[in-house]
Amino acid sequence: AFSVREARASARTAGVCVHHVRSCSSIQFIKSKYVCLFDKSALKFSHQQRLFRTSAVSCGQIVQFKLSDIGEGITEVTVKEWYIKEGDSVSQFDSICEVQSDKASVTITSRYDGIIRKLHYNLDEIAYVGKPLVDIEIDASKGVAPEEDVVETPAMSHEEHTHQEIKGHKTLATPAVRRLAMENNIKLSEVVGTGKDNRILKEDILNYLAKQTGAILPPSPKAEIIPPLPKSETVPAAPKDKARKIPVPVSRPIAFSGKDKTEAITGFHKAMVKTMSAALKIPHFGYCDEIDLTQLIQLREELKPLAQTRGVKLSFMPFFIKAASLGLLQYPILNASLDESCQNITYKASHNIGVAMDTEQGLIVPNVKNVQVCSVFEIASELNRLQSLGSAGQLGTNDLTGGTFTLSNIGTIGGTYTKPVILPPEVAIGALGKIQVLPRFNGKGEVFKAQIMNVSWSADHRIIDGATMARFSNLWKSYLENPASMLLDLK
Repeated sequence: AFSVREARASARTAGVCVHHVRSCSSIQFIKSKYVCLFDKSALKFSHQQRLFRTSAVSCGQIVQFKLSDIGEGITEVTVKEWYIKEGDSVSQFDSICEVQSDKASVTITSRYDGIIRKLHYNLDEIAYVGKPLVDIEIDASKGVAPEEDVVETPAMSHEEHTHQEIKGHKTLATPAVRRLAMENNIKLSEVVGTGKDNRILKEDILNYLAKQTGAILPPSPKAEIIPPLPKSETVPAAPKDKARKIPVPVSRPIAFSGKDKTEAITGFHKAMVKTMSAALKIPHFGYCDEIDLTQLIQLREELKPLAQTRGVKLSFMPFFIKAASLGLLQYPILNASLDESCQNITYKASHNIGVAMDTEQGLIVPNVKNVQVCSVFEIASELNRLQSLGSAGQLGTNDLTGGTFTLSNIGTIGGTYTKPVILPPEVAIGALGKIQVLPRFNGKGEVFKAQIMNVSWSADHRIIDGATMARFSNLWKSYLENPASMLLDLK
């Protein structure tokens, strides 16, 4: 092995300029037309030929940016979106990609300033914690990365390096805007942001495209071409003087070219498999009842305009959640957990009530933290935030963990009664059916129109008996059928 230090000393002896010789793996000794012989004392080379050509070579280092531990015992994630591509320049804290575990979606940001040289994964592939995510070329003069992160790379010309750098300040943009810019080969540094703190909005990208290429037109759908029927299959027209005949359908062989498709279970679906498998070990006890929401509907209609002035959408769920919390204060066994050995019960101090949501990524259950100290308006505001993040697939790990009790509003899709499955380590869950207008009798025996909702409860029968579940349901029902009664117990 011939060291670079010895190469420099030998080069000085031979009278060769070694000002630009650097200790890197990208130095290339003599092309095929050069002759080079080495020993530890001197360098011998052919006449009128220089040994090194380094005046236009930039010696960068390739750092393997590894996927760090994102907590919660997560060892693998699915790559859902790349915000960069090979050849892009990045700065520290720039978004690199979005990954999804079985618990949450996380945006990975860069630790280095440099140029992306390699993406180790395609979209929807599994990435593992501790393994390389991308290769980034950094400037060796600004600091040396840890040895285990540096890999060999071919030399790169200074002109090419300068051409690929993006000059200017750090740009602010959402992942969706970055992807739109990347798909249209737009550098964010060239777009003027009109949002807060010069944040680049989707409209800014579209306006930039309009100035560069004119109006953007969506691709027109291809017209479906229907071939004419063969002459043998054409039904002849009936004579005018005869009654119209009913056309006889022509039988054709059914040609089906579809194929079965197998795909790996990933993301939230993988979490559901794990959770529901654990839930099978719990002996479920079911209890159902119906609630007259007539008074609550009237109260909500009165409060909706006030909530809208505060920028909050007020649904029925904040009332359901708050009523459940008031009931849990009286029956804390429903807000508890049982250890794996079934020897100890832990009573939870916080009421972190989860709300099941149906999203494009699958079933997710974020929870509203500390409901016992929140007002109905505060619960509504937090629900709005969780629903917005859930729809965008941006819920964090903190939003999806730590739940102590769950409500499922399956009635927004349909159905009356259901059989909800408990989410371990919780011990109870409620499912709410759709609201129906049904006839009911009042105390005088008169028929009146009532707004009826059905509720279905499931409880862990190892520690919760039927009477406890029924008493809790009756208390929860009384709060909703007489909303003013909640004021007596609010703190």
